[in-house]
Amino acid sequence: MSDHAAQAPVNDPIQLAIRGMTCAACVGRVERALRKLPGVGQADVNFATEVATVQAASGQALSTEVLVNAVEVAGYEAHVVQADAPMGEHEGDAPWRIWLPVALGLAAAIPLMLPMLWGNHHFWPAWFQFLLATPVQFILGARFYRAGWAALRSGAGNMDQLVALGTSAAWALSVWLWWRHPTDAHHAPDLYFESSTVVIALVLLGKALEARAKYQTTAAIRALQALRPDVVHRLGPQGEVDVPLALVTAGDRLVVRPGERVPADGVVAEGRTHVDESLLTGEPLPVSKAEGDRLTGGAINGEGRLVMAVTAVGGQTMLSQIIRRVVDAQASKAPIQQLVDRVSAVFVPVVLLVAVLAGLGAWAWGLPTEAAVIRAVAVLVIACPCALGLATPAAIMAGTGAAARHGILIKDPQALELTHRIAVLAFDKTGTLTEGRPRVSQWLVAASAAADAPGLLAIAAGLQQGSEHPLARAVLAAAQDQEVVPQPLGEVRAVPGRGIEGLEANARRWMLGSTRWRDELGASAPEALQEAASRWAGEGASVSWLMMASPNGAATVQAVFAFGDAVKPHTVAAVRELHRLGVRTVMISGDNRGAAQAIGAQVGIDEVIAEVLPGDKADHVHRLQQPTAPGARATVVGMVGDGLNDAPALAAADVGLAMANPEGGTDVAMQAAGITLMRGDPLLIPAAIDISRRTSRKIRENLVWAFGYNVIGIPLAALGGLSPLLAGAAMAFSSVCVVTNALWLSRWRPADAGDP
Repeated sequence: MSDHAAQAPVNDPIQLAIRGMTCAACVGRVERALRKLPGVGQADVNFATEVATVQAASGQALSTEVLVNAVEVAGYEAHVVQADAPMGEHEGDAPWRIWLPVALGLAAAIPLMLPMLWGNHHFWPAWFQFLLATPVQFILGARFYRAGWAALRSGAGNMDQLVALGTSAAWALSVWLWWRHPTDAHHAPDLYFESSTVVIALVLLGKALEARAKYQTTAAIRALQALRPDVVHRLGPQGEVDVPLALVTAGDRLVVRPGERVPADGVVAEGRTHVDESLLTGEPLPVSKAEGDRLTGGAINGEGRLVMAVTAVGGQTMLSQIIRRVVDAQASKAPIQQLVDRVSAVFVPVVLLVAVLAGLGAWAWGLPTEAAVIRAVAVLVIACPCALGLATPAAIMAGTGAAARHGILIKDPQALELTHRIAVLAFDKTGTLTEGRPRVSQWLVAASAAADAPGLLAIAAGLQQGSEHPLARAVLAAAQDQEVVPQPLGEVRAVPGRGIEGLEANARRWMLGSTRWRDELGASAPEALQEAASRWAGEGASVSWLMMASPNGAATVQAVFAFGDAVKPHTVAAVRELHRLGVRTVMISGDNRGAAQAIGAQVGIDEVIAEVLPGDKADHVHRLQQPTAPGARATVVGMVGDGLNDAPALAAADVGLAMANPEGGTDVAMQAAGITLMRGDPLLIPAAIDISRRTSRKIRENLVWAFGYNVIGIPLAALGGLSPLLAGAAMAFSSVCVVTNALWLSRWRPADAGDP
């Protein structure tokens, strides 16, 4: 490979699939091997996904060959993960490769274990036990020797060493006793071949069940990856031609037949249909699409034939961004995992010391040498740190996967961990609590300009031509409804947070904007317009003033417009659910106070902050974060927004929640937010908090189980309360229980509007 090919782009994280890790101690060893390399800024290894994410230091480039070599020197296999590689699958992991060793191990272990259940330890002759146990110990168990020796060479400890030492001791002790003592039916010694054989068989069984459970935790990502079709129908000079998806570029025109998946992001060029976007957004109902509407790759076309113009392919599509967001969240470490890493770093040496002390203590107490050795073996076998390594990532994978299936994308474990602590949730109004598609509900012109009402509407529409603001589209729609042609104006420019202005041909300046701007300009308004505006604002409408200023004269109000924006169907239910969760709600809006307070009262918001400029929203978020009492902790504040102007506030909040907006502007909000809601349903907001709380609870449950298992099991084995056989069973059971407990999160679904 050339130097150029081996270099990763600066600041572009590299992901490596790691093979051969068996416990949390392995994770620490791989991380240390990667972090000590020059140019590596951060390296995190996820035990559940078996993926290492390596970030270059600022201004540095990393060689993938050097990274892979460092992992291999540490005793593990590694290869670079391709961007579109299937999640949760590794080369060579065919089911028979996983389950055949388990079947062979159990086939040898069961005959050795059955006589113990009958209370007859001498049922099988020693030579038969030896023939069953030895292949299991040194062929099926070879993986433990290889991995344990690799760890030992690098000066580290891992689970494989514990298993290899424990089972080897039991096997060697049995051989020693067989050789040293007579083996006739009346004087046959107690042998421990069944302990070594059953332990290895149970460890292999536990790892197989663990692998199967871990595979299930990546089901959400695999379901998303499966949404990409392999072949598409591209329109060219020869008509429809089937080509691989990889050959499609932006600007191509593709045919999407009924029942097929949309292959890439684009817009409808021809046709009408309904598309099913449920796996992308969680929206259960098909969405109507016509010419000019956006299409998202992965959606299923309904009844109509479509011709689409491609706007994004490959890693630039929304589907790829969703997959990347979920993968990143599952590959990252939660802050609580740092505690587990510190414990795992010293775990194996401590266990080895405890095992030696347990054996020596039992021998000094007067127990036979073989009994003392078996006690040490039991300590080695039961003290597997697998459950510790799986406790946090398994819960995060299951929780983020379940959330993604229902349209909630969690950026990283930090966002997941903070979301369950949200005490105050701030909302933008338009597009979040309301539909975000305002319309001109009423308008009134000054008496002096009553004769030219259509002309004033034409000027207002002329000011708004080319603007993407929701109120601008409402004015243009009103002009179109009344068949009024917008009047062209010159030098049109937006005044942030206030409105828009432009020049008429006769040099008169026209402004259309907020009450704040009218007051700043000192524009006088007729009493009738003032009364109408106050009444409309009190009813919850947004008010804009059309003002005229001559080159040398003061501004005067010519007309006033009222804009209505309907509250989303589930907004009231969402706010009620947030209150049930103990979250205080605040609305931060740029609308006039009357309109904002009317909406706030309608949906049940606790506090309304109105007439806020877009740049000032972040300041209000900072104010909400201040401790409520001297010496108290800062308040954890979440912010919900849907557009470009909400990005600063989303970034300022402890947790930003970006709500998808079909009108655009969501991409910037997604980058600033820790959580993205893929559809504009307000019920996803309390659902995000709920899944965060449930996931955090599962993490705590798993850690209590994992730590408690070792705190109880190791002393019990050291005192002779567990045989190696039972210790092996308990060790396998612990890891499976941790992952299974996490998988309960896969059954989670958001509350419906009608749920209690």
